[in-house]
Amino acid sequence: MLAAKRILLIIGGGIAAYKSLELIRLLTKAGATVVPVLTKAGGEFVTPLTVGALATSKVYRDLFDLGDEAEMGHIQLSRAADLVVVAPATADLMARMAGGQADDLSSTLLLATDKRVLLAPAMNVRMWHHPATQRNLATLATDGILTVGPNEGDMACGEFGLGRMAEPAEILSAIAAALSGGPLRGKHVLVTSGPTHEPIDPVRYIANRSSGAQGTAIAAALRDLGARVTFVTGPATVPPPDGVTVVRVETARQMLDAVQSSLPADAAVMAAAVADWRVANASDHKLKKDGSGTAPGLSFAENPDILAMISRAATRPALVVGFAAETDDVVVHATAKRLRKGCDWIVANDVSPATGIMGGAENAVTLITAAGAESWPRMAKTQVAQRLAARIAEALA
Repeated sequence: MLAAKRILLIIGGGIAAYKSLELIRLLTKAGATVVPVLTKAGGEFVTPLTVGALATSKVYRDLFDLGDEAEMGHIQLSRAADLVVVAPATADLMARMAGGQADDLSSTLLLATDKRVLLAPAMNVRMWHHPATQRNLATLATDGILTVGPNEGDMACGEFGLGRMAEPAEILSAIAAALSGGPLRGKHVLVTSGPTHEPIDPVRYIANRSSGAQGTAIAAALRDLGARVTFVTGPATVPPPDGVTVVRVETARQMLDAVQSSLPADAAVMAAAVADWRVANASDHKLKKDGSGTAPGLSFAENPDILAMISRAATRPALVVGFAAETDDVVVHATAKRLRKGCDWIVANDVSPATGIMGGAENAVTLITAAGAESWPRMAKTQVAQRLAARIAEALA
């Protein structure tokens, strides 16, 4: 399955490092060559002798090894691989990657490589959910870093939740997908994201609190599965991911034009928080107080219903996914919306202020399809994106 493929495996420090031994066995059985890099912390959990024996390869450990570095060995290691895998990827390793640090062999390899990188995160559940880890995860996803897991379950520390490293067989499958170009190779997927800004005058506008984080994560996840992604984004606070075609817009009408211009597509994921209304009598000059105590009268007009129009277009994508941000009766409203709009799926969530979802790093969604409602556990927006992208790949297969 992986014949002649060269995998640079970085083993981080954590109890999950023992799983890396089984991963090496599976990789070599599949025909891959494994070049192991053992971090200082990783060496506290598995020995270089065991790792080297399973990989039938030298184990690299020291950035300042005189023999290896005489010819810039860290550059050669980082470039000779077909894929760089970090398993386990600890919170510390992820933080150093996100910050661009290069203070040991593993972090220097990760900064110097020109190959794709796949992380298998593993850490305590509270460390995983910490805002700093979630910020780092979002940064790495934007940089094009792939992830597999973590899974939910019992941990060595006695706690339960997300943070268990993915099983070796799962990581093997993710490696195979990364090296195959992905199940969405050859597919074009349109993604909308962020808010729209509807002008009141040249300096004021109507908007919402959408950061664009979920749409950005979805675009990155689809890209990582091999899709050609057109990313139509309003003025979001989260930057767009690399490796996609970015179309920037401000208003709902501009977004509609951009979406229509981007068709045909195999799938459309309409994650943007489009304003329902615009100011019909927007001023071309800044409105000022006149001392009367009376606010200027604003007239509103409905914005175009982009999701409904795309769902019924002659060039309709094979799969149209809408989003429903609700504050009450989420499943009821989202189910009705799917039928009303004519889309295939609706991704629904509760954006009440108490949830912290709008503008936050996590999401808790329910996928509404013709088959019913499927609730997903609360997880990082990057994980929601990866799970949704995998479902889209299955639907388009």
